[in-house]
Amino acid sequence: MKYNNEGLCELCPHSCALLGGKGLCKVRGGQGELPFYGFVTALAEDPIEKKPLYHFRPGSSILSVGFTGCNLRCPFCQNWRISQTTDTPGRRISPGELVKSAGGQIAYTYSEPLVHIEYLLDCMAEARKQGLANVLVTNGCINPKATEEVLALTDAANIDLKSFSEETYSKTLGGDLNTVLNFIRKAWEMGVHVELSTLVVPGLNDSEDELEKCMDFIGSIPTVPWHLSAYHPNWKWQAPSTSAAFLRKTAAKARQSLTFVYTGNVPGEANDTYCPHCGEVLVSRRAYKIDVSGLSLKEAQYFCASCGKKAPFRL
Repeated sequence: MKYNNEGLCELCPHSCALLGGKGLCKVRGGQGELPFYGFVTALAEDPIEKKPLYHFRPGSSILSVGFTGCNLRCPFCQNWRISQTTDTPGRRISPGELVKSAGGQIAYTYSEPLVHIEYLLDCMAEARKQGLANVLVTNGCINPKATEEVLALTDAANIDLKSFSEETYSKTLGGDLNTVLNFIRKAWEMGVHVELSTLVVPGLNDSEDELEKCMDFIGSIPTVPWHLSAYHPNWKWQAPSTSAAFLRKTAAKARQSLTFVYTGNVPGEANDTYCPHCGEVLVSRRAYKIDVSGLSLKEAQYFCASCGKKAPFRL
């Protein structure tokens, strides 16, 4: 195991003692073994907007691979059946087999992929050799050494900014806020296309003060899209669902200082992207029905089909 020193896991801030047992994530064992290397619980072709990524290869599809286990304990996790247990069906897939089955890009997603970092690095390196893009969907809660190594092979990432409270991260989610913030900054500094997601949970992270802190932080990283998602009761958390009106109000306020803000988990919600130069629609989104006719693609760059100026998307 790469991130193991004298029985302590060095992957994330938990620093679990592994000798003779497993870490908090349930998938990292002692004495150098990674029992769940290559163990895949989900494999599907998804629209890239489902990650969600709205400004990276819009309208494309992506092979999504999911694992088991997680180093956080979010009590409202929608994927808790694979993230909070290892007792789930799956099969072993080698890095070469996974890359061979993909089209132009692979997303490592569903549960927390970073707790399987050795497998990720092998897959990502092989994908790069074959000219495929690597997409990471993650909580971003890992230590600096692992952060730099995995981000060096990452083309795009959607990172959860679950809260802006150290106490909430520590006591409710089982993570560390500063570790996540550092991961986000480092991803942007290393040239990874970054988008952020916040599940707005009533009574947990929906105060005006906390949401403004999120806005201020995101504003310090130029043009990073922010996805505000509505919470619905799941697993151990049964508080009422996020009000769609509240989510829209929060998004409207955020747009006063942030360039791209979207709302999610709201049926029928429109999430269009407009040209910052002429105001025409670049990409129209109704759920996963995507219209990219407002874009033109020339020499590996996106442009507005109306005014011809460069559009805020990555390929």
